[in-house]
Amino acid sequence: MSIREDAINNKVTPIFENCAKNEGITTETLIKGVADGTICIPKNKNHNFEKIIAVGKGLSTKVNANIGASKDYPTVEQEMQKLCVCLKAGTDTIMDLSMGGELNHIRQEILKACPIPLGTVPIYQAISDTVEKQKKKIGEVTVDEMFKVVEQQAREGVDFMTLHCGITRSTVERIQNHKRLMGVVSRGGSFTIEWMSYNNKENPMYEQFDDLLAILKEHEVTLSLGDGIRPGCLADATDRGQVQELIHLGELTQRAWEAGVQVMVEGPGHMPLNQIEANIMLQKRLCHGAPFYVLGPLVTDIAPGYDHITGAIGGAIAASAGADFLCYVTPAEHLKLPSPEDVHEGIMASRIAAHAADIVKGVPGAFEKDLAMAKCRNNLDWKGQIDLSVDPEKARRYREEGNTYKGDACSMCGSYCAIKVYKQATSEKRLQK
Repeated sequence: MSIREDAINNKVTPIFENCAKNEGITTETLIKGVADGTICIPKNKNHNFEKIIAVGKGLSTKVNANIGASKDYPTVEQEMQKLCVCLKAGTDTIMDLSMGGELNHIRQEILKACPIPLGTVPIYQAISDTVEKQKKKIGEVTVDEMFKVVEQQAREGVDFMTLHCGITRSTVERIQNHKRLMGVVSRGGSFTIEWMSYNNKENPMYEQFDDLLAILKEHEVTLSLGDGIRPGCLADATDRGQVQELIHLGELTQRAWEAGVQVMVEGPGHMPLNQIEANIMLQKRLCHGAPFYVLGPLVTDIAPGYDHITGAIGGAIAASAGADFLCYVTPAEHLKLPSPEDVHEGIMASRIAAHAADIVKGVPGAFEKDLAMAKCRNNLDWKGQIDLSVDPEKARRYREEGNTYKGDACSMCGSYCAIKVYKQATSEKRLQK
């Protein structure tokens, strides 16, 4: 029995009890959400970790951080350093997007040290093995090789996988008949389309979807339906290619649920502020309330070096409107492979966005954190403020750099601190006079 099938049968298991405790909800509420498909628990039966989390309706907005080696930076050491940064910064999940170096070794080392859910994009390895090791073309990777990579990663313990099952020949035709400014910017999407074009065949992940589901169910892998046609610039947002793929993803969501496989659906991408809420509503409607996992969305195209900010702005709006899962964006987006420092900045920006949205959603405990911070500020309790900060180390460093950290004010206002002046003005002694 899979996690989803246990939920449908209302069978209480240790996974549900552990997860419900971590999420601060009742086991009954969690089980109902998993049975309905509005909540998923990314937990491969081959990956052992203690803090089991869930993604979906009524829960805190989760944050994912991407790491992974490239051809230019292929070492496992840097990725392990990034993993440590991710865990310290408080990300909820991690994805290994490696396309350089010894991919099996890198993933296996990350898995061994990863105490939270780990995701991958299996087509990355299938393509890399074919092009880099076999010196063949992208289109020459075989369907058998694609599925073997999925099975291998599932067997090793990968908890959720991005698979671009919604791209079909009809989707590609729609893109070609409705020209985009930037075409396809998803690596997995472009690989899939190149394979389809080279072989003049349908997407095997769509055509052999039932075989794919069988592998995922056997190892309890959550299916993250990839948005391979996501917009890569504001001008391409919410066009017919994106929407057509979303329609397919909704259909595939139902098929996966029927097979006992948990699902979340991925979303854009680059998108103007005024289209975000409509896109969330569209996804929830077409995909039957399945958890929604968004990349950003980035709300402007002109901020390279600051895309952790553009992504956080879009992420806060998206999550407030109902998105459940934010994939972080780092300052290095569009420019280079992120450094450990970039990873830290990206996670913090997305965590702030997620928390801001949780206040709007009414997630239990979210507003209480801000209330506690306000009380500490009112009392000029600097230790309390630092301890409550999303990034205590940075808050402490800034406080100490002000050279007044031993006093009760900061170096901006000093003796003119508004809180101190107001308290003096309204003190009981003054009022008695």
